[in-house]
Amino acid sequence: MSDLSLRQHILEELEFHPEINAANIGATVDNGVVTLSGHVSSYAEKINAERAVKSIRGVRALAQEIQVRPDKNAGTTDDAIAARALSIIAWSSDVPEQDINITVQNGWVTLEGQVDWQYQKEAVERAVHKLSGVVAIDNRLTLRARVNVEDVRQRIEQALKRNAEVDAQRIQVKVEGDTVKLQGRVHLWRERKIAERAAWSVPGVRQVEDHLLLA
Repeated sequence: MSDLSLRQHILEELEFHPEINAANIGATVDNGVVTLSGHVSSYAEKINAERAVKSIRGVRALAQEIQVRPDKNAGTTDDAIAARALSIIAWSSDVPEQDINITVQNGWVTLEGQVDWQYQKEAVERAVHKLSGVVAIDNRLTLRARVNVEDVRQRIEQALKRNAEVDAQRIQVKVEGDTVKLQGRVHLWRERKIAERAAWSVPGVRQVEDHLLLA
């Protein structure tokens, strides 16, 4: 697919999603590397645009340069954002809210603390990014050290084989201490994310290095 055709597909995909106002979003493509520019009214809209583009076949990499410009009438102060973030986290049964600290400055939210699982770290960020007034999130949550598991690599490989969307034979899993390295080739960006989730789902994993290539 040519860069020109890919750019057209990207613009059409952004227009297709009703939760994205594509009027102020621009896209450039260079050898499959996409750069999104412009501005949106919320951080959630920025994330939705990123996800939409990553789902398109032919996108090899993405540079996200969209700015978040909240509506002037939103009037959300930093302390209001912090209070709402704490409340929404407290309502989540998956997250130990007492272990999470939130700092907000000019709409930029910083998350700090410790959780037991990667999915909890992701759940906190997903909950907060939907709040109005948020312009960016710095997720500094870390995972608590867990007992090392000898069969980490085997469990990850088995998880990949069970998933019908992934060609497990094209993915190599290397484990060094508590770090998992994923290497090989995948067809879609979604396959990379599935492989990452499989690695993060195994107890003892504290870092995942994704070296998978799109091909």
